[in-house]
Amino acid sequence: MKRKRIKIGSQLRNLLLKPRDKKQLGDLLKSAFDKNMIDADALMMIEGVLNVSDMQVRDIMRPRSQIDAIDVSKKPEEFIPFVIETAHTRFPVFEESINNIIGILLAKDLLKLTSKHEFETRDILRPPIFIPESKRLNVLLKEFRTKRNHIAIVVDEHGGVAGMVTIEDVLEQIVGDIEDEFDYDETEGNIVEENQRQFRVKATTEISDFNSFFATSYEDNDFSTIGGLVTHKFGYLPENDEKISFDGLDITIIRSDSRQIHSIQINIAEAKRNVELK
Repeated sequence: MKRKRIKIGSQLRNLLLKPRDKKQLGDLLKSAFDKNMIDADALMMIEGVLNVSDMQVRDIMRPRSQIDAIDVSKKPEEFIPFVIETAHTRFPVFEESINNIIGILLAKDLLKLTSKHEFETRDILRPPIFIPESKRLNVLLKEFRTKRNHIAIVVDEHGGVAGMVTIEDVLEQIVGDIEDEFDYDETEGNIVEENQRQFRVKATTEISDFNSFFATSYEDNDFSTIGGLVTHKFGYLPENDEKISFDGLDITIIRSDSRQIHSIQINIAEAKRNVELK
């Protein structure tokens, strides 16, 4: 008895075929988004998961020059103001050199001991975790979860400290920027005046709004936001705390990641002190 061949329509055939590579998988996901089967946030997170498997620690780590570390030789009264100012929850602690990280100091552990007159910093340090620059982000995320660790010190091929990465850095590659209590309140405007000469500005501020507030006249043909303009002025994607000055504006990067600038600080230079800001 002969079996009948069932003809399958081209659309049904495409649905039954498994994607052969990530490009086809991406096309399938975008098709699902176009058909309202998944929303934009879901698409972004799925694409983030796929990208994380291809990324290495070196792609997102904070470089050594930007690590807020504590010298173990300093007394608590010397470094506690630094802890308060930077407002991190975890700090690498080094001895003699940043290349010799001996532990991780948790701010909450420090808080428990501030009432004591004297204590030894070494006694409250957590053991540091060292990882190579080449480690895959998906592998690192799994290790963070299983070992209940939130921070790792990145070392180069010679064993020197190359940078630092946190679990938040990895998660942001999947879900986007994670705001905390030190980021902008959503109720705040794009431009926040801190004093007569200092302002915090969201990088997504439109060039036209920036011009209106600061009495500038930047064109928005090539860049629609101030973040795009500042990135162009640097000539590359700047990192946290990098500075640049132009047109009487002293600009400091408050927050950026591996993809974009999020916020900047602007100080009005002496030459523009008398400019009337709206």
